[in-house]
Amino acid sequence: MRRLILASSSPYRRTLLEKLQLPFDTASPHINEEALPGETAPALASRLAREKANALRKQFPDAVIIGSDQVAECNGRQLGKPGTAQNAVEQLQLCSGQPVTFHTGLCVLDSNSGNHTTTCETFTVYFRNLERREIERYVTLEKPLDCAGSFKVEGLGIALFEKMEGNDINTLIGLPLIRLIKLLRQYGIDPLTGN
Repeated sequence: MRRLILASSSPYRRTLLEKLQLPFDTASPHINEEALPGETAPALASRLAREKANALRKQFPDAVIIGSDQVAECNGRQLGKPGTAQNAVEQLQLCSGQPVTFHTGLCVLDSNSGNHTTTCETFTVYFRNLERREIERYVTLEKPLDCAGSFKVEGLGIALFEKMEGNDINTLIGLPLIRLIKLLRQYGIDPLTGN
């Protein structure tokens, strides 16, 4: 089987990819993640996923490289990682009672040929109407400061929602595994056959 590289330093993406029980390595791509003027959330997520994979192409000349990036959007406003508790509280207040769509870009690149496939998967969460004290307690307990949208659905963040819509819950966490498996098969890697 060809060498598989995850172009990410995210512990969440690493944990998700481990579910496929394929051997892989990780490497941090160093790219500028700022949006271009007028760039939509899906276009940004797709471009960053592709740039992350391409950033490692020379370092891993005969590998299949997975790039992924996520952009959250609420009422047309892109939400980044909050970085501080205050920002997380403000972001969750903005999301209270609103749908938030997560656009997760995914790129699988054959570093040898340069061939790649890029797609963007979406997943929407519908926030309950949240009181400030609920938000503050959540941020204190879970500290979701490195998560777009300021929550961790795999933890207590599930208590923030009324409902969720999407094809693959892993998309919300940062790596759409159902789509990834389909793409990996196109590049000769299948977790069920071990090839």
